Amino acid sequence: MAPLAALSLAGCITPVDYGDVRHADYVADARCAPKAGEQIASEALPLFFVTSRLPDCRTPAITLTRHRGNALRYGRFAEPREMHAKEKKRPGTPVAFENESDWWRALEEETDRRHGRILLYVHGYRETFDTTSKDAAQIARMTGFDGPVIQYSWPSQGEVLKYVVDETNMYHDVRHFGSFLRTLADRPWVKEIVIVSHSLGARLVIPAVAAADRLSRRAARETNISNIVLASPDIDRETFERDIRDDVLAPERIERGRHMTIYTSLRDKALAASRALHGYPRLGSPYCFDPFKAADLKAKGVPERCYPAAIPGLTVIDTTDVSRGSTGHSNFLRSAPVCRDFVDVVADKQTRPERAATHLPHVFRLLPDPATPKERDDILCKRIPDAEAP
Repeated sequence: MAPLAALSLAGCITPVDYGDVRHADYVADARCAPKAGEQIASEALPLFFVTSRLPDCRTPAITLTRHRGNALRYGRFAEPREMHAKEKKRPGTPVAFENESDWWRALEEETDRRHGRILLYVHGYRETFDTTSKDAAQIARMTGFDGPVIQYSWPSQGEVLKYVVDETNMYHDVRHFGSFLRTLADRPWVKEIVIVSHSLGARLVIPAVAAADRLSRRAARETNISNIVLASPDIDRETFERDIRDDVLAPERIERGRHMTIYTSLRDKALAASRALHGYPRLGSPYCFDPFKAADLKAKGVPERCYPAAIPGLTVIDTTDVSRGSTGHSNFLRSAPVCRDFVDVVADKQTRPERAATHLPHVFRLLPDPATPKERDDILCKRIPDAEAP
């Protein structure tokens, strides 16, 4: 199954195409490039977004396409809902673009009203703007985050057979995302940035944080990127181990309070396919690439699961035993035990009694809770808005 899945992920069956509309026509309407001072219904659009996707402003409801845009665009959005399109209902995300200067001013005002904290969500593979908006809204609702929530949306294709296209667009977006994160981190009114990345998004986040540290205008060794969460990270585990302690989790960063939490699962089918495609284990799966190490673990009577090495500031949460969904790739949004852990991590609680210790001091397991059956996952993870919950 793994080689077949890897072939599917390669995307050789359905290559990306330019489309039948000139890209310039998508953005010709003035709503795609608002002027300074133009008002938007910010109360109806409570969440912030930054995107490198090409927008489509030809119809009354603006949409974000799967194509690369020619620049970063800034705006506001609300949770996806049923919207009318040519007398038919379809799920859609209410959005409005905002002039870049106005957007930064609004973000500052919202941040100042809270505690100087910002949550930045970076999505992964096989996503559309609607699906990432739904996830970002769920994160905001589930965590009750006490500050602005921003989603950064890069041009993922939203299709299983477009993995390589997604990977290509992700790497193409490294400069865009890095520039945005450096600008955000340099704002003096931003006291703390909590970064949550999912899947392929980890490969955007790690180099961008390292670059923001290196090029920061803040005082020496100071950082406001303190809390980094990698959910099901689709990144080479060995590369991560080799490089992370020299930049993102360098000793001087740990001394200033930075810490990182990784959610991993051996039941993650998406990362098993990615491993087959890339040839080496992914950070978000405790698969033992070394069979001799697996045999040693078995001889010691512990699970045959291999994790990144112990690094100061790093905590690994194994969600294998409470994995949910057909792929097990989004446990932090779908499994109640993981959701509860994730909420506390975002709130900067670095220890939890529900975590089961392992033979490694930096690795913990989450175990099934008889008091929270799977049937209540959606409610406890707040996948269902409170108004719709039974």
